[in-house]
Amino acid sequence: MPFRFVHTADLHLDSPLRSLALKNAELADLVRGATRTALTRIIDLCIAESVDALLIAGDLYDGSQTSMNTALFLAAEMRRLETAGIRVFIIRGNHDSQSTMTRELTFPDNVHVFSGRAKSVLAKHLPDGRAVHIHGISFAHPHAPDSLLPSFQAPVSDAVNIGMLHTSLAGTPGHDPYAPTSAADLASHGFDYWALGHVHLRQVHSQSPLIVMPGMPQGRDINEAGPKTVTLVTVGDDGVLTPVEHAIGQAVFERLNVDLVGIEDWRQMLDAVGHSLTSLRSEAVGDHLIVRLRLTGATLLAWKLRRDPDFLLAELSNLAAGLNGCWIEKIDIECSGIETNAALSGPDPVEELASLIRTDVLTSHAFRQETAVIMDELLLRLPRDLRDSLAGDEQAAEVLAESMARAGSDDILAYLHGGDVEADR
Repeated sequence: MPFRFVHTADLHLDSPLRSLALKNAELADLVRGATRTALTRIIDLCIAESVDALLIAGDLYDGSQTSMNTALFLAAEMRRLETAGIRVFIIRGNHDSQSTMTRELTFPDNVHVFSGRAKSVLAKHLPDGRAVHIHGISFAHPHAPDSLLPSFQAPVSDAVNIGMLHTSLAGTPGHDPYAPTSAADLASHGFDYWALGHVHLRQVHSQSPLIVMPGMPQGRDINEAGPKTVTLVTVGDDGVLTPVEHAIGQAVFERLNVDLVGIEDWRQMLDAVGHSLTSLRSEAVGDHLIVRLRLTGATLLAWKLRRDPDFLLAELSNLAAGLNGCWIEKIDIECSGIETNAALSGPDPVEELASLIRTDVLTSHAFRQETAVIMDELLLRLPRDLRDSLAGDEQAAEVLAESMARAGSDDILAYLHGGDVEADR
């Protein structure tokens, strides 16, 4: 019989809601519980496929946010695997090392949690007599600035060797450097498979040996967009490893751009957005599709779209609601207006004001200095994680201030254009 296992990482169980844009209470509850649903589906997959083991390559928890309720849920899911005769191998990542549950929770006997010292565990013998050994090392502290690869033992001879490591590899945008190493260094160590964790985007770094970063099984906000999966690996009787990707995420975040060039009235806009949403929903693999909608292009509707964003959100949310599990998370309006023939009607005072704001006010040194001061004050009031994600350095803060100033001026100008959205439809 072959040796089969599911490889996952970065579940971040019961991670607190990160998106401020989820104003819909039902949608917020859905996202808040999605990480638990992901774990349950992973356990279901393990049982349905009769695998030998589940490998969790770090960040099962979400740091200090972990509660006893989370721990009890996790223990119950591990017992389901114990009942099915499936072993579990866990390494602790940077978030796990911050959690008190890491030290306090007692797992069932089928669960092996690797310590801060690398070791190997015999997992199974293949029909030809060769053993399958799983090697792993946990983070002892929240930070691991140096490579952990030198801590691993050499491969067990005449055996299948699987390594588990939580690492940022050579560095990935949006992820702090943890246990840095390279795919080439991992390959040269001699293991047959590396079960990695930490980076939330799936990537197969090598086919021989197999080096897999499975990504997270459930996204938590728009910055973790796209379908989320786990990897089911079969080690054949001949020792050949075959990976298969399995979709897990209950809710999938996606960005959708809709170009409104040529759109002249409200009904045309609804039809254009509805068509794009329908197409995206038909391709999405999750039970729920959560969309960040971006409206672009030069259109006569530009000002009307900005005048009443709540009404626009309600209209488009109603469209999405008819598509079975489709939600609008946020609408970014980046449309520009179409200049009218001033020779016939005279200059438009609002358009003249808009031109003055864009060319003189927003670009002036005094205005930039004032917005920088205001931005610094606002950022200091935010939690550190959110502050770092919005404006991690001075340049990012300047870009954020500029974009917010431009968006704010466009919103005010939209109101100055006057009119009523209902009347314009």
